Amino acid sequence: MRVDDGLRIRPGALEDLAAVSAIQELCPEAAQWTVSDYLRYEFRVAEIGARVAGFLVSRTLSAGEREILNMAVTPFCRRQGVARGLLQSLLEEPLNSVFLEVRESNQSARYLYKSMGFQEVSVRREYYQTPDGLPESAIVMKFHSC
Repeated sequence: MRVDDGLRIRPGALEDLAAVSAIQELCPEAAQWTVSDYLRYEFRVAEIGARVAGFLVSRTLSAGEREILNMAVTPFCRRQGVARGLLQSLLEEPLNSVFLEVRESNQSARYLYKSMGFQEVSVRREYYQTPDGLPESAIVMKFHSC
């Protein structure tokens, strides 16, 4: 899968859940939700060709305010614009603010978010657990469109 094969962002659906589950399993740094729960939220997938390469799940907090709950890109498609495309599809909507939490250790994600205009606004100590069961802080980030 390559972005130059054509990246398409579309609403996620029931038939995408198996692919999303596989991506989530390959991405231990992502939140490990029950993927069927994503259907209750704003759920979008990125396709390259006919294959799901990544996903983004968000929810509305209030008018003009959204929170990103989870986003992951299959390791085979990283650094090819998939995450940027997913985020851009969200940020193109008429929103005032978008919030997210990211693992303190996830430097590549933090760099991506900063490059798209997000700012680090606070730290939530021991918010996550590492795969080894150790506590890890979350960095709270905010995008403000004004």
